[in-house]
Formats: sequence, structure tokens, C-alpha cells
Amino acid sequence: MAAARLAAALLLLAAQVACEFGVLRVVSQTSRTRSRDYCILYNPQWAHLPHDLSKVSLLKLRDLSTTQLCSYLDVPAEDFTNQIALVARGNCTFYEKVRLAQGSGAHGLLIVSKEKLVPPGGNKTQYEEISIPVALLSHRDLQDIFRRFGREVMVALYAPSEPVMDYNMVIIFVMAVGTVAIGGYWAGSHDVKKYMKHKRDDGPEKQEDEAVDVTPVMICVFVVMCCFMLVLLYYFYDRLVYVIIGIFCLASSTGLYSCLAPFVRKLPFCTCRWAWVLQDTLGIAFCLYMLKTIRLPTFKACTLLLLVLFIYDIFFVFITPFLTKSGNSIMVEVATGPSNSSTHEKLPMVLKVPRLNTSPLSLCDRPFSLLGFGDILVPGLLVAYCHRFDIQVQSSRIYFVACTIAYGLGLLVTFVALVLMQRGQPALLYLVPCTLLTSCTVALWRRELGAFWTGSGFAKDAPQTPWAATQGPVPPKAVGSSLSEQPPSEELAKSPLSTEEAGAADPAKDPDNPVASPLSPSNGDEAQPIPVVKPETSA
Repeated sequence: MAAARLAAALLLLAAQVACEFGVLRVVSQTSRTRSRDYCILYNPQWAHLPHDLSKVSLLKLRDLSTTQLCSYLDVPAEDFTNQIALVARGNCTFYEKVRLAQGSGAHGLLIVSKEKLVPPGGNKTQYEEISIPVALLSHRDLQDIFRRFGREVMVALYAPSEPVMDYNMVIIFVMAVGTVAIGGYWAGSHDVKKYMKHKRDDGPEKQEDEAVDVTPVMICVFVVMCCFMLVLLYYFYDRLVYVIIGIFCLASSTGLYSCLAPFVRKLPFCTCRWAWVLQDTLGIAFCLYMLKTIRLPTFKACTLLLLVLFIYDIFFVFITPFLTKSGNSIMVEVATGPSNSSTHEKLPMVLKVPRLNTSPLSLCDRPFSLLGFGDILVPGLLVAYCHRFDIQVQSSRIYFVACTIAYGLGLLVTFVALVLMQRGQPALLYLVPCTLLTSCTVALWRRELGAFWTGSGFAKDAPQTPWAATQGPVPPKAVGSSLSEQPPSEELAKSPLSTEEAGAADPAKDPDNPVASPLSPSNGDEAQPIPVVKPETSA
């Protein structure tokens, strides 16, 4: 069974090689300035389409969309000379239709399909007989043509070359790296108060939202839920898409309010054409909020999370095409929206930017470039951890900067792989090795791998200053020297010892203490108590 599915997937991939997207330029006969492009699907083995529109002649479109052109009886009395025939799909092969159209003088054949567009195929002998292009046009696009231009139109079929790389990737790169850098810096700065503060009278700050420390159990549960939800979306997309949209609206609204609280009520409304701008704004706010809220306490937890999601991403992008009947990746299908979806809704859990270059691919299949939130959040949590560790060890943010640069390089590698392979890529395949290996390398170079791996306990406790970390009882005659060498402490000044502790620690009240006289300056006849650091207290 698995071998049969693998063979079917390979056959499907072979069919996709012969299938190409083209463009149908429609021009009104009454006003040549009115024009619009539509997507067509053609097989270059029938006949190649020119790449340059300026080298293509506009021809009249002969509307026979109510006819299937399967016999000579369907050919009209007036032939198709210098025209492009438009017929319906069904009842006979593509070869029979195009042979009749070519025999009647047509310069091309458009086949209208109410079903999913498939490449018009044939065998090698049939390909050699045909010299005119044949392409499929969706019924929905045909209705739009008639509504906009009427039935008297001029058309041209061509297939412009795909650009090597679309400029919208630059926008996605800036948004992704900027979100990771800002989120990681914000998360570290937000937590530094818990590690480095010296004041205890911070009542209002204790009411702020606490970050959520992620445990290995939580990571395992999260990944299992991701797998389960992705499979459910693949099989029940039309029903669950609205649930995901609702969750995104609630989560992104919370994130936007957290990031832009003073301006949240002054945001302008956007038109549908620019809806992607609003979606990306909400998405970035959501990612920043999650990076600030979710905290990985150790590099061990970071490694576990990134490696498990690394395998998860590869499996659902590269392996699942061999397990599905359609031969399509579950991850790509869910992210872009199934082509047979009745709702035509798209999941909002991605950053999306429209293609800036005109191409058949942008017109037909991928009008937007996408980057999933997981490709930002998962490495971003490691960047945030690096910033918190930088603050603890006072390393001038070398971990944070190195990990952020590694994320940017990994994203560039992802874009290069996308251009070379011309198919959806699991971004974590490139991002996880870049960020993990870079962080490990910096820790090894600084000889801090042990502390970096365990987090040195800074996830729970504030760091102790060296002079207050003495373990065990302090000998009485060492008290004088330790107190004379220790630096002044604001914390001790603002937090005096209790009456019992002061009495017990006051050398002036102990007549047997040999250091009472030199360390206890008198004011009149009374000796002033001096503070002594007890071994069990921390500064």
C-alpha cells in the first residue's frame, strides 16, 4: 500500500513537470485600454507559449463555451481562422478537441473547466501532430471576463518567465528578523528586573504578568497537539478554519494591546486590498507578546523544543506527500489553503506579503509569500534565552547578537532553497541548526557551556553577589576583616536586621567578643550596633 502511494506521488510529480502556468491577457474590443490578466494551465508539450507579450498578436475569442467540440458536428460553419476557440471540457479527450480546432484554422484552444484545473495531456505521437497551444481556463474566470468585458473580447496567450527571486522576500526577511530581535531583546529586558534588581519596595511591579516557564513535559504535549491539530485541519479544513481565525483574532488583539496599548484605539481601518498589512501587524504583535510571555528556562529546554519541532517540520513538509492521496504536503496544503476548499478562507497564522513581480505563478498559484509564526517564535525563544543569559553573565549581549545574526543567515538559506527547489520549504530545517550551533559555539568559545546549558539557576533565583555567597558558619575573629572588605550594600541599608538579629549580631553587647571595641565606635557611653551579614541570607 505504501509502495503504491509512493508510485502515485512520483507519477503526480512527473505530471506536474509537464504542467506550467500561463497568462491570458483579455482586452476589450470597444476600449483597448481596458485589459486584465487571468490564469491558464497549459502543457508545453502541445505547443510552447511565447514569453514576451509584445511578440504576441491579439486575436478574437470565439465563444463556444456551450459546446464541447468532440465531433465535426460541433464545428461551426464559419471556421476559427485567426481566432482562439473557447470550448467546454468533457465527453472526449483533449487531443480530439485540439485536433478539430486546429483543423478549422484556430490559432489556439481554450478549454473551460468547472472542475479543478489539470494539465491537458496526450501521448508523444499526439504531441507531434499538434502545433497550436491548448490551455485550461477556470469557469469562474470566464464568468468574470463576461461580466467585465462582455463576450466580444480580444485575447493573447503567453507565459512570462518566472523571476529568480521576488522582492517581497526582502520585506518578509526584515519583518521576521526584526520581530525575533525585538522580541528577544524585550523578553530579556523584561526579565532582568527579576535577576538584577536591588529594591524590594516594588509592589506595583509584582502585579505585572508573569512569564510562563516551559518544561520538557509541556514541550512534548505542545508538539503532540500541533501534530493532531495539523492533521485535523488537513481533513476538516472548511470547518476548523473559522476556529483558527477566531483564536488568532483573540490572541493577536491581546498581543497588539500589550505592544501598543496607548495607540490601540487609534488604529486606522484598512481596505480589503491592504488586509495583509493589518494581518501582518497583528501577527507581529502576537509574536512579540508570545516571546515576552513564554520563557525557556535553560538551553537544555531550548534544544529539546527546537529539535523536536525540527523533526516535526521536516515530516509534515517532505514526508507527508508520500502518505496522502493527492501527493501534496499536509503543511503546505494547510498553510496555503486547500485548492478544493469551499470557503476559500486562509489561515491567518502566517506573515504574508504579496508578490511584487508579475508572473504566472503569482497570478495562478502563489500570489503571496508566506512565513509561518512557528518559524519566528521557535528560534525567537532561543534568542530571548540568549539575551537573558547575556544579562546574567554581563557578556555585552554577545549571545543575543550572535543568535540573531544566525537566525537571519538561516532565513537567507531558506529563501535560497525556496528559489532553487521551487516548492514550499520547512524553514526550521535551516533555522534550527544555524541558531543552535551558533549558540553552542559562542558558549564553548567563552567556556560557559555548563552554565549556558543549565541556565545557572537564574530561571528561579536572583543571582547572588560573590561576597554574600559564603557557605557555612563565619568564625568570630573573621568577622572584623570580612566587614572591613565588603562593599557597601543598598539592600542592607534599606533592609535593617530585626531586633532579635541585631541583638544577637551586636558585638558591643557581648563582653567576651574581642573585636567589640575596635568595630563599635561609641557615641557617649553607648555603643552603636553594626550590621553583620548572616551566612543564610543573600544580598
